[in-house]
Amino acid sequence: MLFQITSFLLDIAAGLFGGACLLRMYMQYQRVPFGNPVGRFVFALTDWLVPPLRRILPTRGRVDIASLLGAFLIEMAQYAVLWVLVGRATGIGLLPLLALFGLVRLVISGLTGLVIVYAILSWVQSDSPLVELIDRLCEPLLRPFRRRIPLVGGIDLSPLALLVLLQVAAIVLGYLQAAVLR
Repeated sequence: MLFQITSFLLDIAAGLFGGACLLRMYMQYQRVPFGNPVGRFVFALTDWLVPPLRRILPTRGRVDIASLLGAFLIEMAQYAVLWVLVGRATGIGLLPLLALFGLVRLVISGLTGLVIVYAILSWVQSDSPLVELIDRLCEPLLRPFRRRIPLVGGIDLSPLALLVLLQVAAIVLGYLQAAVLR
């Protein structure tokens, strides 16, 4: 029971800080300004880690490698703590692979949450500045689906199609992780 509670709390912390690092990288890639509440929140959560990493790994074009490495290191720390709690002395070399799977899972769950928020906000006509931010982040992801899926009765089904694809990716990732770790 104690291991499950610790694992859950570590998953929450790693999801929050690692997700913030990934969102920072994605917002920079999409050239979304950080002057909004979400941007300030992301900076507040990641400024302890990303700027020091940026001294080692500078940004390449529009890709912020330091933010990506920060998310990876957070995932690695999460799995290292769990590894110590389990008390295993062997197999420590699998930690980077576990962290990589955790990072991909974090990307999938983050995109899923982003698309769900986008879909909910599209049903409600809100004047919040967050609507524009979420739209700018989701538009590049939904564009390929919108080209292929016509409106059905005036309803855009592209977020649903993306959510289905993300869930399929999560299932495939789970099976791939199980196969690799056997």
